[in-house]
Parts: sequence; C-alpha cells; structure tokens
Amino acid sequence: MKKHMYFIVALVGVLCFTSCNSVRVASDYDTKANFNNYKTFAYFKTGIDKAEINDIDKRRILRAIESEMLAKGFTKSENPDLLISIFTKSRENVNINRNNWGWGFGYGFYGASFGTSVSTSTEGTLYVDLIDANTKELVWQGQGSGYLTQNVRKKQERINEFVEEILEAYPPEMEK
Repeated sequence: MKKHMYFIVALVGVLCFTSCNSVRVASDYDTKANFNNYKTFAYFKTGIDKAEINDIDKRRILRAIESEMLAKGFTKSENPDLLISIFTKSRENVNINRNNWGWGFGYGFYGASFGTSVSTSTEGTLYVDLIDANTKELVWQGQGSGYLTQNVRKKQERINEFVEEILEAYPPEMEK
C-alpha cells in the first residue's frame, strides 16, 4: 500500500509541474482557403507594431516564428503569399495559500505556526495570425496560453515552446 501511495504522490507532483509549464493551444481557420497555395511569408509590420510587448520579446517571438516557418518549408519573401501578425495579452494571477503551517524552535520553546503566503504569476496569450497577402483576409489564427517566466535565460526557450506548440496546428488538416 505504501508503494502505491508514493507512486500516486509522485504522479500528482509530475502532473502539477507539467500542467504549469504546458502551453494550451487552439486554432481556427478559413475552410475556403487553399493552404497548399501558401509557400512564402513576410511579417505584417502594422499588426506587429501594435503588439503590446517590449521590443526584445517581440524580436524573440518573431525569430521563433521565422524558425518554425522555415522548418515547415516556407521561404521568407519580399512578395509573400502570407503575412504574419502577432497579438499578445497577459494577466497577473495572485495565489493565496492560507494553509501554510510549520514547526519551529526558538528561545526555549517550540510550537506550530499558521500563516498565509501570497505569490503571483503571469499568464500570457500569444496569437499568431496568418493573413492572405492578396486578399488581406485572415486565413488562420493560432493561440497559445500559458505561464510566462521572468528569467531572462529561459525566456527564449519558453517563447520557442509557445510558438512551436501554436504552429504545430498549421497547416490545418482539411476535411474532405
């Protein structure tokens, strides 16, 4: 029985850890668009300039998108088939834990203490829009939501994870 209990506790711990780090994704697309016609891309400067994030993170996102698009066989072009735009949202989550307790020793006595801890985390959402360059109509949109990191060394890694998960759904599998 103890062996099963350790396994369950370990499994719950792994699930909690991975659920905090995962990116939740969704996508939508124009069912009339012929995605086989899109071979080249460029950035939609007007849309990207409106994204409300700092320029460093914006460059990180654009580098990650470019890397994924090139890996999918697309070519960056001055005369593109697709224009890529981004949009971001974020919200601060406040977590209050009222069940903190612990044992302590000090000045000749010991006892239990109960308290409250407060922590914050930022959840971000990245939208990647693919726009038909000829019609200027949105043909595909991917969205990824998850917790962000403030650790500079891990930011690019986390952004890459967001972009990879989002663009995994492109091109959409068309129903026949």
